[in-house]
Amino acid sequence: MRGLAVVLASGGMDSCVTAALAYQTYDLAMLHVQYGQRTQEREEQAFHAIADFFQARHRLVGHLDHLKAIGGSSLTDQNMNVSEADLVRPGIPTSYVPFRNAHLLAMATSWAEVLNAERIFIGAVEEDSSGYPDCRLAFIEAFNNLIALGTKPDTQARVEAPLIALSKREIVLLGQKVKAPLHLTWSCYQATDLACGHCDSCALRLRGFFQAGVSDPIAYQNDSDRTRYTS
Repeated sequence: MRGLAVVLASGGMDSCVTAALAYQTYDLAMLHVQYGQRTQEREEQAFHAIADFFQARHRLVGHLDHLKAIGGSSLTDQNMNVSEADLVRPGIPTSYVPFRNAHLLAMATSWAEVLNAERIFIGAVEEDSSGYPDCRLAFIEAFNNLIALGTKPDTQARVEAPLIALSKREIVLLGQKVKAPLHLTWSCYQATDLACGHCDSCALRLRGFFQAGVSDPIAYQNDSDRTRYTS
């Protein structure tokens, strides 16, 4: 039997490609987390479709409702507007959920310890992301130190972020190479039927597909957005 890896899977493109990479070596225990985000039902739908595709040995939908109660992000606070896409905007966008990846990785580590999983995969991207501080390689390395200090001595799990240094263009091309089911994914921050095409997540995704010369397989509210983000 192959080893086991826990894969944090939002239902989006990056975690889908990450799952495809993990599946080359490991059986998958796929973990999806709801934290009060605007599109959580649509994201969970995408998660289950992707978990089915990879024949996940285990799957779990976790809940971190306190992140919505804490607020501070346009993804969880309905009184904040999701910012219009601006791919050259300095600083951290309103969609940043404070310290979210630490919460997600802590849950994944607990599950990995129980399952005796060898790896924890996360689709964090540093170079071509929205500037989230918890998507940096230094953060991943620090969390691995935390796992070593805070788990049982025989725990093997450590975090891998195989996309951390890639651009969205490179992620699309890699997804094609490893046959990731990108048609099952959902990236939009605010729409649940047709992707809005003008939030940061949609813009980064659309630019990645355009630069890769690949047609994005999901539907958008306005097809003209497919060529709106070209640089």
